[in-house]
Amino acid sequence: MRGLAGLAIFWCLSATAQTPQPPQPVGDWLLGGTYKATVQSDFDRREVILDNGLARRRFLVMPNAACVDFVDLVNGEQLLRAVTPEARLVLDGKTYEVGGLYGQREKAYLRASEINGLRAHPEDFKCTGWHVQMLTPPIQWVSRTWTGNPQQATGIELVLEFRAPGGQPASAAAQAGPAASAAMQDPSPKAVPALTVEVHYVLYDNLPLFCKWLILRNEGAPVKVDRVVNEILATPDGSSTAKPHGIYLESNYAFNGSMRYELSDQTAHWMADSGYTSQVNCGGQNPCLAEVYPDKGPGVILRTNDTLESVRTWELLMDSDDRERRGLAIRRMYRTIAPWTTQNPIFLHLISRKDEDVTTAVDQCVATGYEAVILSFGSHCNMEDTSAENIARWKKLAAYAHGKHILIGGYSLFSSRHISDSDDVIDPKTGKPGGAVFGFAPCYGSAWGLAYLRKIEYFLAATGFDIFENDGPYPGDVCASTTHPGHRGLEDSQWQQVLLQKSLYHWCCAHGVYVNAPDWYFLDGTNKIALGYREMNFTLPRDQQVILNRQNIYDGTWEKTPSMGWGFVPLTAYHEGGPEAVLEPLKDHLKDYRQLMVQYYGAGVQACYRGPRLYDTDNTEALVKRTILWYKKYRTILNADIIHLRRPDGRDWDGILHVDPKGAIKGFLMLYNPLPVSLTRTITVPLYYTGLSGVVRVREQEGVAKTYAPGRDGNLHLRVVLPPDGFSWYTIE
Repeated sequence: MRGLAGLAIFWCLSATAQTPQPPQPVGDWLLGGTYKATVQSDFDRREVILDNGLARRRFLVMPNAACVDFVDLVNGEQLLRAVTPEARLVLDGKTYEVGGLYGQREKAYLRASEINGLRAHPEDFKCTGWHVQMLTPPIQWVSRTWTGNPQQATGIELVLEFRAPGGQPASAAAQAGPAASAAMQDPSPKAVPALTVEVHYVLYDNLPLFCKWLILRNEGAPVKVDRVVNEILATPDGSSTAKPHGIYLESNYAFNGSMRYELSDQTAHWMADSGYTSQVNCGGQNPCLAEVYPDKGPGVILRTNDTLESVRTWELLMDSDDRERRGLAIRRMYRTIAPWTTQNPIFLHLISRKDEDVTTAVDQCVATGYEAVILSFGSHCNMEDTSAENIARWKKLAAYAHGKHILIGGYSLFSSRHISDSDDVIDPKTGKPGGAVFGFAPCYGSAWGLAYLRKIEYFLAATGFDIFENDGPYPGDVCASTTHPGHRGLEDSQWQQVLLQKSLYHWCCAHGVYVNAPDWYFLDGTNKIALGYREMNFTLPRDQQVILNRQNIYDGTWEKTPSMGWGFVPLTAYHEGGPEAVLEPLKDHLKDYRQLMVQYYGAGVQACYRGPRLYDTDNTEALVKRTILWYKKYRTILNADIIHLRRPDGRDWDGILHVDPKGAIKGFLMLYNPLPVSLTRTITVPLYYTGLSGVVRVREQEGVAKTYAPGRDGNLHLRVVLPPDGFSWYTIE
């Protein structure tokens, strides 16, 4: 169904469209329910509506396209105070608006009576049609590991189609011949480019989440794409100092080596709106206008018949300022749109010196219930060596592991190393190598960088490796080289390197290769990142690590699910750590070994147990096997969302509650006592996100279940006794 004529066709096939009604109360989507995304159109009013019962966006498509209604149907909040263009392009140095309507008198609010009187601007890209299609997953995905959510997201996709108000047709460009080729290198400014623009909107099923991106198609002479602003939102005021809280934005253009999205984001710009003159801020500086675009680039030359896809931006509507609820919403978003992040294999971070170390580790994994071996940094696996001899060696070891139903993977360092003056990123300030985020670093667009990508893909495919641990991937460095084959110069260097990095992770995702990477590429196929920690903390004595690790777990799971973060346990020396910091000999530190395993597995978090082995005696083997059996028994609930109860402080109890309203076990309570004496406490356990009400059954460890009635506040008030320097756990049904 394409074109404006498609309005009538689609209107006939859909439910009768009416003037949007005030939002009706809905159930709590975080506890379940079905909220199917739909598109409706109103032929008479020339509008299109995306709605799933939780969120709604309404667009006029004539005389041009613009969003005129953006509502959180859970709490009834209107998230749009003013009409803006659908996007903005900077092409050959000239700015163009894509869509948009004008004539709104007051930018603090938009009256329904004003909407039909809004007008188009003749110099803007104009909407020429629209169509609807079912959502196609942006990344192909194969899982070879335990996975919490094996399904790709579902929803519906609306595509608004725009064309520049003139420009050179494709046939003219084709006749231009050598002139067009010259323009590819240094295009001269044109009056109007011959571009078509698709603005894609996805509304997902069962959560208040949209995704938006652009696709540019060049039908004329080459044009330089300086900037693509794929979203412009005039939102209600937050305050004079804070951005609005009703919407959470996340894009798939995030990096800088951070372990939190808010520190990695490169695209969301909350700024003042100069046209909003009635705002309660003398300087007019309220950050209530959101524009989404990368600070650097694209800076690419779009040749005739080429296409360019912008960053993708997910817009999650927030019905509360409560930190836990907002975190639960973000975590549900990841589980839905990036289900590969729910993969969570149990792995050993092996330090190896010879092939026999690998086969021994595989055998120990089989004996204890571990599922994977990752050749750690410092091991004898070189994934950049694609010689026939090296491939044959690791193919044989992979076959041995697979024969025992164990996954195998390897570590590879990309950044923070010097390759050569011709392959490193060139500092635009000095014109020399250096000045990167991690000092010296290779450019992904250099000959070495392009070869690195090909070598890693070849090694993984040829050996059958299941896991790729990529340390120091491209962190956002720019490169001023004009001789690197993978980018044109400084302007497009960041954009092109990001695309190369993503291409590797897309390939891994499609081929069932699990990826650990210390940067925020979750929305482009990576599976796990660090919880957040300071490396030197793993050189501290074990008793300090125990509490610090629980703090890392507590702090690192507000926005990440348990499966998205990894921790660390130094079985052998790490950096300058001495005997007091490590667990080897394992048989001499069984209490600490068990404590560290239980608090990680009890949070659903995999740690990098880094060393040459999992056990050294029968007693150690029995301990590891017993702990893994316990984790696997409760694996589903332990990988469920975490409710944060009390942060570890070393002074009193601390704990977390896993909740799964759809599971057989609705809650799993993990409590810790950091003190050398027994603790008796009455713990308030919030039951809301378990989905339980009325009488509940609580079982301490594997004991007999007891029934409890929640208090008048709906919470469970549970009296517990915690052993000295120990822990306990409870299931809630």
